Amino acid sequence: MAFDRRHLLQFGAAAAIAGALPRRVAAEPAPGGPADHTIRIGAGLVELAPDKIVATTTYNGQFPGPLLRMTEGRRVVVDIHNDTDTPEQLHWHGQTVPVDVDGSAEEGTPFIPAHGSRRIAFTPGRAGLRFYHSHLNAGADLAAGQYSGQVGAVYIEPRREPGRYDREVFLVLKEFEPTLSRGGDMDMDFLSPAVEVAALKARGEAAMKASLASGAPHGFEVGYDLFSINGKMLGRGEPIRVRAGERVLFHVVNGSATEIRSLALPGHHFQVVALDGNPTPVQASVPVLWLGTAERVSAIVEMSNPGVWVLGDLADDDRRRGMGVVVEYAGRKGPPRWVAPARSHWDYRWFGRPGARASEPDETFDLTFAKDNAALGGFNRWTINGVAFSDERMEPMFRLRQGRRYRLRMRNASDDIHPVHLHRHSFELTRIAGEPVAGVIKDVVMLGGYQTAEVDSLADNPGRTLFHCHQQLHMDFGFMALFDYA
Repeated sequence: MAFDRRHLLQFGAAAAIAGALPRRVAAEPAPGGPADHTIRIGAGLVELAPDKIVATTTYNGQFPGPLLRMTEGRRVVVDIHNDTDTPEQLHWHGQTVPVDVDGSAEEGTPFIPAHGSRRIAFTPGRAGLRFYHSHLNAGADLAAGQYSGQVGAVYIEPRREPGRYDREVFLVLKEFEPTLSRGGDMDMDFLSPAVEVAALKARGEAAMKASLASGAPHGFEVGYDLFSINGKMLGRGEPIRVRAGERVLFHVVNGSATEIRSLALPGHHFQVVALDGNPTPVQASVPVLWLGTAERVSAIVEMSNPGVWVLGDLADDDRRRGMGVVVEYAGRKGPPRWVAPARSHWDYRWFGRPGARASEPDETFDLTFAKDNAALGGFNRWTINGVAFSDERMEPMFRLRQGRRYRLRMRNASDDIHPVHLHRHSFELTRIAGEPVAGVIKDVVMLGGYQTAEVDSLADNPGRTLFHCHQQLHMDFGFMALFDYA
């Protein structure tokens, strides 16, 4: 999905911090009259390629769902119709909304009933790239939750345009036809710094060794047969057509249920201007974008290397099975070329304020994440501080006080990378694998295997707030916790 711009604009790093942590947004009555947006949840077909058509649940009969453009500070009314036989939740990921709108049953958001509707109203906060998606516990049902096609991008237009580019291109990355398998995770050593905590590693490896020694198999993992960008496999949709000298702003959403994704465009670099929709203090130039599940990156590419190229994932198998899109310069024809970039890493510190340190918090919570291998009918059970989330009790683990700044000190006692997400709030990254960082505002952060990370969030949007790993298989089997405050 591409949108032309008539004018060139300048991204200002000064906006990265000013007003970055969200203000409280009160619930709003849903008025009468026409809605600004209408979303229909229903069964649909997605033609990934002429010979690859998948049946799934979609928004408005398409994948991705329609791009929703909103304006910062201007109220919107949305009608949501559920044409399926199952109650649904639609989560407004990355938005500072009240609990009755957010789209999380754990927080108390009403379900959209089967063959029923809900009308909601809210005022979008900070400008930037957000998205909307289903928020159901899928468990072993690989047709439910984010395994389905219920993903769409939201772009909140700023009151003052914050970028210098010629046009925008929105890309939603998504896999289809998931299957369960057993075995260890693929090594993912792209995160930097790569400092592991010896005690966490010893704990995690000892637990796994004991489980396997008892005769348990490896817990289930999810793999995929088909891969797509904007609902098309590589080479099966329209190319992104560009002109030499253009500056194209790519808005990338990782809409996967479980997968970490990478993107490279041979012969080009990405000037990262926003992470999770929030402008970065430093607009670092990188050869490869890495996105954990539910992360978003906005990056400008200067089109300075004419040809026909593949913009695609570094994983050869995933790219060949569809995770890519053709970029075609005007006047150039021929088969698209892929050239693997030199090995590189991904470091959130690149985008922070140099030499700065985050403000001291009012209070710190320690959270340790651990895996009980194959403990739930062959699925791994995930715990926070030794507790797996209970859908029956839904008890808050942490109590907050209005207006206080909280630091979440996270410790990963597993070898998995966890993209952890906080609903209805953003957070500032303050320490990654022991190294300080400041000024990077996000709502999802990848926590490396046997590593630590610290983030700060301001308690200014009262009500139950869900914290969880955004990997569907992890959150469904225990990796969630509730924060609560009035």
